[in-house]
Amino acid sequence: MDSIKVHNSLKPGGPVPFVPIEKGKVSWYACGPTVYDQSHLGHARNYVSTDIIRRILMHYFGFDVKFVMNFTDVDDKIILRARRNRLLEVEKKKQYSKDDLAKLGTDAFEAYAKSSLPLLLSDGSGLTAGNYTERRDTAYGKVLAGGTLSGEGKPGDDEAKVKMHIGNMDAAAKAISSQQVFGGADEILLPYLDSLYKESVDTSDQSIFTDLTKFMEGEFTDDMDNLNVLRPDVVVRVTEYVPQIAKFVETIVDKGFAYEAEGSVYFDIAAFEKSPGNKYARLRPESRNDKSLQEEGEGSLSKSLGGKRGAGDFALWKKSKAGEPYWPSKWGNGRPGWHIECSVMASDVLGGQMDLHSGGVDLAFPHHDNELAQSEAFYCQGHEHTWVNYFLHMGHLSISGSKMSKSLKNFQTIKDALATTYTARSMRIVFLLGRWNDGVEISPDMRLQADGWESTVNNFFTNVKSLLIEASGSSSAISEGVKDLSLNGEQSTNGLDTDFEQAKKDMDTAMTNSFDTPAAMRAISELIRKTNVHIKEHAANLDLSKVEAVARWVTKIVGILGLDANARPPYDGLGWASAGATADVDPATAVQPYRTAYETVLADVRKLDLPTSDTLSELLARNPTQDFESIVATGVRDPEQLGLAYVRAVSKLRDELRKATSTASPETKKAILDLSDRIRDYDLTNLGVYLDDRPDGQPSLIKFVPAAELIAARDEKAAKEAEKARAKEEAKRARELAEAEKWEKAKLAPTELFKSDERYGEWDDKGMPTKLKDGSAVPKSQLKKLQKDWDRQNKAHTEWQTKFGSSA
Repeated sequence: MDSIKVHNSLKPGGPVPFVPIEKGKVSWYACGPTVYDQSHLGHARNYVSTDIIRRILMHYFGFDVKFVMNFTDVDDKIILRARRNRLLEVEKKKQYSKDDLAKLGTDAFEAYAKSSLPLLLSDGSGLTAGNYTERRDTAYGKVLAGGTLSGEGKPGDDEAKVKMHIGNMDAAAKAISSQQVFGGADEILLPYLDSLYKESVDTSDQSIFTDLTKFMEGEFTDDMDNLNVLRPDVVVRVTEYVPQIAKFVETIVDKGFAYEAEGSVYFDIAAFEKSPGNKYARLRPESRNDKSLQEEGEGSLSKSLGGKRGAGDFALWKKSKAGEPYWPSKWGNGRPGWHIECSVMASDVLGGQMDLHSGGVDLAFPHHDNELAQSEAFYCQGHEHTWVNYFLHMGHLSISGSKMSKSLKNFQTIKDALATTYTARSMRIVFLLGRWNDGVEISPDMRLQADGWESTVNNFFTNVKSLLIEASGSSSAISEGVKDLSLNGEQSTNGLDTDFEQAKKDMDTAMTNSFDTPAAMRAISELIRKTNVHIKEHAANLDLSKVEAVARWVTKIVGILGLDANARPPYDGLGWASAGATADVDPATAVQPYRTAYETVLADVRKLDLPTSDTLSELLARNPTQDFESIVATGVRDPEQLGLAYVRAVSKLRDELRKATSTASPETKKAILDLSDRIRDYDLTNLGVYLDDRPDGQPSLIKFVPAAELIAARDEKAAKEAEKARAKEEAKRARELAEAEKWEKAKLAPTELFKSDERYGEWDDKGMPTKLKDGSAVPKSQLKKLQKDWDRQNKAHTEWQTKFGSSA
């Protein structure tokens, strides 16, 4: 295996050799979430990709990884969200008259437009819910139509923000017009109420903020658990480190790299860079003068803080204003700056140097650059200090050209995604198909590719296990000696052996090349493709031990990548692990559903009036419990394998029943076929067992497939059949109705066809019109058409008389 190389943001370019500080161990700090809202797919991209790399280091390369992650539980966004929520709660309890509530909504509506959508107020007149739509379409119509604010280029974050604000205003306009200000207009009320009453909030009661962050931390943890993301080894929170943060800042000030101004403390970039070996913005030097990024890094509540010496200097400690949480310090009541928290917490747990530091690419500047500078200043002893050896930045997840973010509200929450669009596995596959440090754009093609890869692996596992079951009666009984993932310790130069060895080499290359998961996924799918070809070409003399070795290797790799939430290291199983397949499973309990299905089928078969058959009699007399107990004795605890004895007994009974139809009476034959279908579609499907019926008297192939998939397929088939039957019945009724209408019309004698038409005044003895109502003759051109109509009716009436008789 080649040495590991990794993309390091501190050294732009290609991957560089990865050399941990201590051999065999990796120290890693990851920037966790700011817990003020539900997590979205952008967070999933970051933390799942991080989890993948962590798992590879641990379970592929065998490193002892110490993984530390923080929760930012004090931050400008948290303060704003918690404070505004509290103010809105208070406001809703007030007694408002109808007019006063309407004025509150209108004032908030106009204030929101002024701060977020100023073009709505460009003509200088007042904005109301009544004139809003017209102004919106005039001012921002091109953005709503998919264009840009400038009229050039492609839409991005700025346009996404406009659409987000317009969405809030649309909802508010509707709410105000319907006199439902509270509820529909909350998004515009929140900033307006904050502007009026923020200083009235008693922040000595920090539960205002901690209630929010504790709840959101729990929500985030649940989301990560549901995504099969390993929990951190150590979790740190800002609110638990405030005294240490203040002390850390004091040290930086004492060393001359920071200064106090008006109760806040700022990092002095100029002083830092004068010190030998120190350089600011090492990760993103091109962004060091980006004012918008600097302001975003300081936070929206910090714009009024003054006293900075340099434009790029950033806050280590912020003076708390009214309406903000605070802690005591030598500079007065204040709170930590955003960046200092990670420096202090990471250093406290991992020391003055660490192997890895990671986070989303949007954190590179200013957050991580500021972390680096202040940490290196803290540890500086007159010469350069390396605080982080490798910085890993996860690429963005984007949608419609904009990064997915809470502030843009262009996101789908993880909870919603897992409930409607993805499974944890399918989402992880999407991320694995892209490089961790590249951006991922959500697209239908991407989803199709991921679904196709998953189906390939699913089918491979299912088919290999079925072949093993057919050959031996147990998917665990073959080739215990291949668990080392070699082929009997030998390397052949041709066939499947060669393909397998090449796949393992390709996997090593992918993993050592900065965790190149797209290449790893290709290696898996290509090996499966070649193995499937091998199975097909060697059906008559297949060496199942080699096929099983491949399947076990694929199982190990997908386990390492975190694609099997039920599996545990060292991932020595075969295929996706069953839920509950652990050592403490009680075999009798696990097998009960299979035993019950067998007993039900057995009882129903005995009720049938079956033709005489020695094979059937033997199967009905056989007790599969002995086979089950033999499996238990081997130590197997996988529910599927434990239930196999009963599944095979049911399958064999069903196969013999189907053979018996050739000599059974018509009534018995129907009963056998009905029971056979029920066994396949319900008794076994509900257990996650699919019987693949094969021709020429071959026994059915047993396949274990997730019950939910089988049930969904069954229900879909039933729904299609029901729809087909409904459409057939509707077509039949339509034909019958058309037929009835046809004969009803044909009942009318041709002599009476035109008598009720008020356009005519006289008719001949055949009933053909001769004169119009005004006494004039019927035009010849019209008579030609009338004659054709008369002939058709005469023919139809004759057919009616023939079919129903003249008395009908």
